[in-house]
Amino acid sequence: MKIIKRGFTLIELLVVVSIIGILAALATVSFTSTQKQARDTQRKSDLKQYQNSIEAFANKNNGLYPAWFSGSATMTGLCNALVISGTCPNDPKYDATDGDPPPYKYQTDGTTNDFAAKATRYVLWAKLENISNTYWVVCSTGQSGKISSSTVFSTGGCPAGLTQ
Repeated sequence: MKIIKRGFTLIELLVVVSIIGILAALATVSFTSTQKQARDTQRKSDLKQYQNSIEAFANKNNGLYPAWFSGSATMTGLCNALVISGTCPNDPKYDATDGDPPPYKYQTDGTTNDFAAKATRYVLWAKLENISNTYWVVCSTGQSGKISSSTVFSTGGCPAGLTQ
C-alpha cells in the first residue's frame, strides 16, 4: 500500500501568509482614503446645511445675514443665532476636548461680532482632509468649491478661483 502525504509545505504556507499580509495592507490604505473622502463629503453637506439656515435667517431679516466681522466665527455662536433645532453640524473629526477650535468657519462683511442681522454677504469654509492644503468654501453668492489653504478670508467676500 502506497502512503500519500497530504498537506502544504512550509514554503507554500509562507507564500500564502505573505500574500494575505500584502492584501491586508493595501486594503487598510484604501480604507483610510475612503474614510477621509467620506468625512470631506460630510463637511460639504454640513456647510450646505449651514448655508440653508443662514439663507432662512436672511429671509426673516430683510435679506441680512448674521454679522461677524473680525476674524472668523466658530459655529457655536452662529448656530445659536440661527436657532438650528437639535444639534449643530460639527466636523466629523472634531473633538471638543483636544483644545483645537472647531474647524468650520464663518465670516461676513458686517461691522459687529454679535450675529445680529447686519451683513450683506458671508463666506463659510472648512479644511478638507483628503486633499491637503485645501478648503471647501460656500459663499452667499451661491458659489461653492475648493481653494488653496493659503487663501485669506476677509469681509465675507467669496474668494476668486474656486474649483469644483
